[in-house]
Amino acid sequence: MTLSDLPIVAPSYEQDLVTAAQAGDRRAFGDLVRLHRKGVVNVVYRMCGDAVLAEDAAQECFIRAWTHLRQYRSDSESEHGFRNWLYRIATNCALNLLRHDRSRPVAAVDVGELPLAHPQQGPEGRVEDDERATAVQQAVLALPEAGRVVLILREYEGLSYKEIAQALNIPMGTVMSRLNYARRRLRERLATIMEATDDAS
Repeated sequence: MTLSDLPIVAPSYEQDLVTAAQAGDRRAFGDLVRLHRKGVVNVVYRMCGDAVLAEDAAQECFIRAWTHLRQYRSDSESEHGFRNWLYRIATNCALNLLRHDRSRPVAAVDVGELPLAHPQQGPEGRVEDDERATAVQQAVLALPEAGRVVLILREYEGLSYKEIAQALNIPMGTVMSRLNYARRRLRERLATIMEATDDAS
């Protein structure tokens, strides 16, 4: 899911929900959860490739968000300030769960959601697409955590550098350097995987 897949919600309506939820309105917070749950799950899923862990992290994210909602301050410069705040909590929850559950096997990511697959006609083309998508999955999951989350927020979720900086609470220069590093590592790993696949065929 990218920004174009997000539900179209007027920023003023979302801010009204946030204000009501901060005053203790659980129904308003429930509406916020419904608006952002898919995006939160998506981010975590792409970080870990595990649907169960993604659901667990999303649930923990919204519990923390409710607990700390009064600390959230609307950013007048960002149309997606609340979403960015949620993504910061979600990535922290995901990283905590990953660090405490290293034994959990990584599930297969839905290859239909992954980019870089070049559509071709016929069964051979589909096999090549599946192999390419699996290679991308493996390469993304092998990235260091800091670079992986920046890459996912930028390439999959379509956040700007500024929005990523806000979501992760890091300087924009750090976002750019981590993204450049992640892209370089991704290209190198994909090249290695593809070479191994070519040698085996």
